[in-house]
Amino acid sequence: MTKPLTGRIALVTGASRGIGYATARALAGAGAQIIAVARTQGGLEELDDEIRKGGGSATLVPLSLTDFDGIARLGAALNERHGKIDILVGNAGVAGPSSPLGHIDLKPWNDVLAVNVTANFQLIRCMEPLLKKSDAGRAVFITSGVANKATGYLGPYAASKAALEALARVWAHETASTPLRVNLFNPGPIRTHMRATVFPGEDPMTLDTPEQAAELIVPMCLPSWNESGKFYDYPTRTLMSFRAPQ
Repeated sequence: MTKPLTGRIALVTGASRGIGYATARALAGAGAQIIAVARTQGGLEELDDEIRKGGGSATLVPLSLTDFDGIARLGAALNERHGKIDILVGNAGVAGPSSPLGHIDLKPWNDVLAVNVTANFQLIRCMEPLLKKSDAGRAVFITSGVANKATGYLGPYAASKAALEALARVWAHETASTPLRVNLFNPGPIRTHMRATVFPGEDPMTLDTPEQAAELIVPMCLPSWNESGKFYDYPTRTLMSFRAPQ
């Protein structure tokens, strides 16, 4: 049986662990060729082993997403090698400090925005031409419910995810007349290292796994997915439209 993503190229950031790792594996299982980006070489190699066991293939890209010139070089290399990409999953993110806003230094604030916002802006700049060369380019960015809840003591993370949501929605509007589809995915509480760092007292066994979330990211990457500018809320399994305040 033909896999739905056979022949398609998927770039996944933050692919060495957590939701990025699980999503890369799930996309590979659906037939996609994976471009796996992460800082951690060991995690990427483990991912490669798992993808190969399933009969898939991956290209490993050890890269910090704060290396904005490196993202540009990656775009140029992918253009030369493949001439396009079909899927972009912007998953990489950092939580930043859990402190009152007035206690946060400027450097950790800037560090969070660099990874969660500016890196995704650079990915959009550098990967849009490649996605537009696909007959059905698909982009999914991983957000968080704190963007709308404005959860106390998570200010840099909340602000950065709110900015990411605005960025993705702008891009969806700008590409509405093209085959490219741009959406957001909110995983909610998931059993990841980042979640454990922010909420150390939480029992991880009460949370869904990254693999469970990844199962619902894959459909948003298929050529048959036609929605754009939408927000998929994993905890409620609901595809939502954004509404202006009344």
